[in-house]
Amino acid sequence: MDSVIAFQDYRKFMDHWFQEKKAHAVMTWREFSKLAGFRSPVYLKLVCEGKSGLSGAGVARVAHAMGLEGFELAYFKALVAFNQAKRESIRQKYFDEMQALSKAHQVNVLGQKSMGYFESWQNPVLRELVPHMAGKKAKQIAVQCMPKITARQVSATIKYLISMGLLKKVGKDTFIQTNKTVSTGKMDFVPLAVQQMHLQMGALALEAIKNVPLSGRSVSGLTLGLTEKTFQKIVKELADFRKRVIAIATEDDDMEQVFRLNLQLFPLTWKLASGKK
Repeated sequence: MDSVIAFQDYRKFMDHWFQEKKAHAVMTWREFSKLAGFRSPVYLKLVCEGKSGLSGAGVARVAHAMGLEGFELAYFKALVAFNQAKRESIRQKYFDEMQALSKAHQVNVLGQKSMGYFESWQNPVLRELVPHMAGKKAKQIAVQCMPKITARQVSATIKYLISMGLLKKVGKDTFIQTNKTVSTGKMDFVPLAVQQMHLQMGALALEAIKNVPLSGRSVSGLTLGLTEKTFQKIVKELADFRKRVIAIATEDDDMEQVFRLNLQLFPLTWKLASGKK
């Protein structure tokens, strides 16, 4: 599902969200209105058709129903105000706010030629860590990593990230990110480099279970019996959840520690033979 930042009409975004949910789960206008706390079962349908609008409280309730957090929530509020404003000066104010949020939270979508980024866990970790260690030498950065790596590896990775346009040098031993987040975009297959990244991060997760105190990590799991239909619904929910996590993480420009969040849903048995005829 496209981020709200891709829209300049909140009604189109709401309708897009509704149609996506309807295609992957049981969703009706009645259910959408109920999730947002509206008594009328068709109120949000009327909003999307341009026959009604949203109040300040209504904006917050609709945003909550759609799971918007962080900068996406801020953008949605500005978007509604922009679309519903009567005076041009007010519209310009909220349009500028939308532009600033969009620019600040750009996503760098890597093409197939850039898949080398995912060949080593050091690339995403140092991309997050290095900008927050301004003026620090490679050796000082290396000892912050779990597991520890060498200063030579740090230097080589920084050089690679600069060549890929993912980091930019702005001073002596000082770097900034060129984009808030990095994505593979929409692909019909998972490149081998991305599979390699998942394997490496999975191994690091096992090490964290053994070596990181319980207070410093969160590991949980569920064993579920599913049909193909419910599996697809959960996959969609995980994708939406991942977007909300990104929105929350990128709303704060500060950073204290680099974390990895693994989302895993995989089979533990083969499919049962269907008893239906």
